[in-house]
This record gives sequence, C-alpha cells and structure tokens, in this order.
Amino acid sequence: MKKPNLKAPNIKAPNLKAPSLKSLNPAALAGGSRTGTSLLAAAAVLAVGLGIAELRPPVTPAAADGSGAVTTAQVERTSLVCPQPLQGLTGSTNLTLLTPAGGSATGGSASLSDVTPQAVAPAAPAPSTAPSASASGAAAAAPSDARLALTKVGVPVTGPAFTGDIAPGALAVATGAYAPGFTVTQTTTVTDQRGLGMSGINCAPSGTNFWFAGASTAGDRVDYVSLVNADTVPAVVDLKLYGDKGPIDNDATTGITVAPGASQAVLLLPNLTKGPVNDLAVQVIARSGRVGAAVHTADGSKGADWIPASADPAASVVMPGLPADTATAHLVVAVPGDDDADLKIQISGKNGWFTPAGHETIHVKAGMVAIADLGTGTRGEGFTRGEVGALRLTPTDPAHQTPIVASLRVDRTKDGKSDAAWITGSIPVGKRASIAENRGGGASTLYLTSTGAASKVKLTSSAGSGGGTPATKEVDVPAGATVGMPVPEPGGLNGVFGLTVETVSGGPVVAARMLAVDGKGVPMFTIQALRDDHSTVRVPQADQEPGLLVRP
Repeated sequence: MKKPNLKAPNIKAPNLKAPSLKSLNPAALAGGSRTGTSLLAAAAVLAVGLGIAELRPPVTPAAADGSGAVTTAQVERTSLVCPQPLQGLTGSTNLTLLTPAGGSATGGSASLSDVTPQAVAPAAPAPSTAPSASASGAAAAAPSDARLALTKVGVPVTGPAFTGDIAPGALAVATGAYAPGFTVTQTTTVTDQRGLGMSGINCAPSGTNFWFAGASTAGDRVDYVSLVNADTVPAVVDLKLYGDKGPIDNDATTGITVAPGASQAVLLLPNLTKGPVNDLAVQVIARSGRVGAAVHTADGSKGADWIPASADPAASVVMPGLPADTATAHLVVAVPGDDDADLKIQISGKNGWFTPAGHETIHVKAGMVAIADLGTGTRGEGFTRGEVGALRLTPTDPAHQTPIVASLRVDRTKDGKSDAAWITGSIPVGKRASIAENRGGGASTLYLTSTGAASKVKLTSSAGSGGGTPATKEVDVPAGATVGMPVPEPGGLNGVFGLTVETVSGGPVVAARMLAVDGKGVPMFTIQALRDDHSTVRVPQADQEPGLLVRP
C-alpha cells in the first residue's frame, strides 16, 4: 500500500503565547530548598509543554461521542518499483508515468530513475520557501539521474527504458500533488522467436511477501523471478516453490542476497524443481529488507508476458480481463495453507455469471497446485461463449473458506501465430484506479465486471503525452456482467494517454485494460488489472489531552 508521509500539516495556529519563563535562582527564593526548586522547575517545564500543546491543536476535533471517528487525507509520497526489462538484445521497453488529475495537494514532483548502486533512491525535494507549484502547474526539479519526470498532473510522460540484455530495474517516486494515484506502466515488445510477444506490468511498491501462480520449468519455458532492491539496505530473499505434489525444497532458492541498488533475475531451471514441473506457484519472501518482485514467462514462439503478483490469498478470487477472441485459457490455482479447497468456476459474460460446460469445479489439495484447461477454438466458444469476461473462483461450500491464489494464462492466435498474457486475482477499483499507458487507434480495450450489484463507473482519458483534450464517459455495468469497450480516446490525441476509472454508484467493480498491437503478423497483447490506487488514507482524529504530559 502506498503510505502517506505523516508529517504534521502546516496549520496556522491561534494567537496564543507560551508562558514567558526566566531562569530560576535558588538563592532568590526565601527559605528555598532543593525540593522546592525542583517543583518550580517541573512546573515551568509543564507550562512550556502545555503552551506548545495549545499552539499545535489537532487537525480536526475528535468525535464528541468518543467514537474514535477517523478522517481521510491524501498520500504525500508514493514509491513504485519496476522490474528489470527482460527484452533480449533486440527488444524495446517503454515506461509511462501518470498522476491522475483531481487531487487537492500542491507542489511536489514525480520522476523515475534506474536502480543502480550509485543511484539507489531519488531523494524527496528539500523544503523551500519559494511558492509551491499548483497541482496543475509545473513540477519541482527532477533528480539529476532521472530517466523520466512528470511536468504536469493529469498528463502522462513516456520514454524508453535502459536498452540491452542486462537492464536494471527502475524506481519511481512521487511527492506532493503528484503522489495521489501515481502509477507507472512498463511495456516490452520482442520480435525475436525467443521471448516473442508483448510483456506489460504495472510497477508496484516494494514489499516482503508476494505470490505468483503460473510459472514453469518445463518444455520451452524460460521463466525468471525478477528481484529489485531499491532501498539502501541489503535484502535477503527466499523463493518458495509449489507444484502438483506439494512444496519443493531446494537450498539454492533460499537466502538470496540482493544488494542495495541491485537487480537480479533468478532463472527457474528444472534442477531447482527436481525435474521439469509444468505449473508452479512461487512465493517470494524477504526475510530482511524489501524488494520489488515479479515473474516473467517466455514460451518460445507461443508468447511471453509478466505474471503480476496476485492479490493476497483469499477464499474467493476474481480475475478480470478475458478477451472475446481467447483461443485457449489455462487456469492455475494454489492453496498456500493446510486445508484443501473445492471451488466453483464461473465466467462473467454480458448477461451475468455462468458456469463453463465441463469445468464446473476444481479441487486443490493443501500446499499444492491444480490446473484446468478451459477451452479451445479460434474464439474460445468452449467456455466464454465468444464474449468478453472475467473468471471467478468461489468455495463450493460457503462454510469452508480456504484462501487460494490463482492466475489464468490467456492465448490469442492469428494465422498460426500466437501470444500469451496472464491475468491474476485482483481487487476492485474502489474509489479510483488508473493505468498510465494506453494507445490510440483501437489498441486499448477496457473490461469492466460488476461482481455484485449493478454499477455505474466514470471513465476519464487524460490528455496525450504529446497533446490532446481529456475525454470522460459514464458506463453502466449490469449486476454480475462484464462490459468490454474501446478505451475512450482524447480529442486530438498525440502520443500515449492515461485512463482513470472511478466507481460512481452501485456494487464493486473489477477492471482490466488490454493493449494489443500487430507485430510482424503476431497478435501481440498484454493485460493489466486496474486496482484501487489508495490515494487517500484513513487518519485517526485526535483530541487535546494535557493530562498525557503528566506522568502519575
């Protein structure tokens, strides 16, 4: 979660003066004693404390009924880590930064820099007495090593990543008006047969625990676990692997040290899994420090993409972003705990949830991985009925809630050529969610699924990175249904543009964006979920309590 900078806000204090104190002279006190002097000194210190307390009142008063009510505040700093581009010698990677418009904060900056030992973390700008830039004005100066920097809230900036086969990860930091909703998208295109396809990922905060379902050490697969340490202290990481027979123990995947400012790509070889394993779940645990983590898969000429980190293990999982022209879909489910899971498989189509014929349920043993191949055909009629959709897993017995993680590999084909993408367990867009990179000409498609009651959402397409006029649109999503549509394009679009989705009314909505291009006859595509940007946080209200300064 993007954490706020909890520095006290600059609030104009009431015109109260702290007591004027003079040094105490024991000799001047008639009959003065050491005890009396100490009591007077303590009283003076307490008076100073009370004076300061009165000068710095709480931001908002506590609820009169003592209910401990809370308020919300916008985040003041957002930090995101992008994995190292796995692009081979000839592939290219594009990075796009966006802060959606609509915040109330002012000042600040947003930039992205390569993660290297010499540039571990762009520092937040130093306090200045100069007037702050407004939320719609220019950003503060970017660090000297910045690869990209935003200059205006609501307008994306885009550019290439480091080129070559050994590229570092990146760190993006936003402060002030640029922090709420700040997002970064990384997109790689490879036209060589090895790793052919488009790979995309939303950069995410560093953390200590990540789950990925869908890796492999079998066949033509070349899968990497990307670890990026953007902090100033070393990280020690364990990779826990799970297959169809349970946990796979291997000392080579434990105690991996990632130095400050280092990027490591750990190749998942068959010897790590005691022989080829078709389907794996990978848990990344940082024993000390923090890392950014992602899993990249490449299946020879069949396609490549990132497997995004799954939402935290939960009894019910929804995976949005199923294209209408899905050729095949491969479901991978893992149970991290000690209980088996029996799950219903459902697809959300244009008229609501339905059960795919022949794939009504799936059983997953504790600590193991199970799979289901969900259809074949040029348009996936076997299980999606040729419609856009989302996949949902829920317990067959509501009383038996077993947490799971899951991902779905989606393949699209054209004239015998194919590409693959991974969609994973997601969370609703909540109040607001954004994605930084969208392209015009029908290349970007949005999928909206209402997981409960009918919903209304508002779409806002930003100005283009090279110019254009923002566009807005409201969309109704029926209960349990999925709506697929081209992403609305800004007027006079030049460059790439950002998309923001806001829940206006109704039940929760999950969303995903597909970016699709034709690369030398290959139907290249990638799919990213839009998740709640957590641009605000709940802050407990406080009341003045001078008694806290008096120790009983």
